[in-house]
Amino acid sequence: MAEGNGYTGSYTLPFEQPVIELEKQIAVLKLRADADQYADELASLQSNRDSLLAKLYKDLGAWDTVRVARHPARPQTADYIQMICRDFRELHGDRHFGDDPAIITGFARIGPHKVLLVGHQKGKSTQEKVACHFGCPHPEGYRKAMLKMKLAAKFGLPVVTFIDTQGAYPGIGSEERGIAEAIARNLMEMSRLPTPVVCIVIGEGGSGGALGIGVGDRVAMMQYAWYSVISPEGCAAILWKSANEQTNAAAAKALALTASDNLRNGLIDDVIAEPVGGAHRNPKQAADGLQSWIVERLHELKRIKPAALVQRRYEKFREIGALAGRSETSPAGRLRRSRGG
Repeated sequence: MAEGNGYTGSYTLPFEQPVIELEKQIAVLKLRADADQYADELASLQSNRDSLLAKLYKDLGAWDTVRVARHPARPQTADYIQMICRDFRELHGDRHFGDDPAIITGFARIGPHKVLLVGHQKGKSTQEKVACHFGCPHPEGYRKAMLKMKLAAKFGLPVVTFIDTQGAYPGIGSEERGIAEAIARNLMEMSRLPTPVVCIVIGEGGSGGALGIGVGDRVAMMQYAWYSVISPEGCAAILWKSANEQTNAAAAKALALTASDNLRNGLIDDVIAEPVGGAHRNPKQAADGLQSWIVERLHELKRIKPAALVQRRYEKFREIGALAGRSETSPAGRLRRSRGG
């Protein structure tokens, strides 16, 4: 999928065009029979590529961040399961209607911790995408997730969720089977689950589809993920009656959907750094950073008694959006102190 900071696929992000040209030159040199004679030139090109990538990604705009989060080679839940989980055993079905491949659930080991893993899955090939509803779950997906979370709580296992969806599936069947109720119930049940819960937005975090598995003691975002009440295209279509390059970019900026925006606004607790050029350029490095964050947070949360854990979780989400009365240890409270409030 990737080699160092060099993406080897055919998909190109518009703002990365200068980097792609350098990578083409690097690839040509590597294929030469006398490549050893060009070692210095190759090293220089690779250094220039890495410097240019760092410069491009240092101040990435909101709309370009959305593009990175949607990169077809970006690791998804199934990829992270392969890279950071041991002894993964998938669990299926919601005992009401059926199974939803848009949400993966299963028991696994992450580092020293036994956990229940829940994550959105978009699929890679066209066939997989169609089967997974492009990562947009139906109500049975959220009911499956909740059923397995309660099973984890019964055995005292922490819950880890990977969020990566543009939103819940909006079709007629989904509405008829109660998608809004399923998400609302998950919000209520996750808020009082007596076991540690950590949530990470690994790609896209759109609307209630993301929140349905997003209520946790610690919530984080990968550096080039996005998290918002609506997608930029949806926002643009409502505000300007047209979703195009200009309105999508304006909407993305206005939504404050980047990881740094969400951290600044007190909606998440941490930002997990990605490799230079995004997770799609070095999935293994991205997975290592993700695993380290999960292991550290679970070590921290396992020391807290379940009753206290639930109360702190309630207070954490109760304070989001409040202008007064924030605790000094909450993300919102830290933001207030940093502003001198």
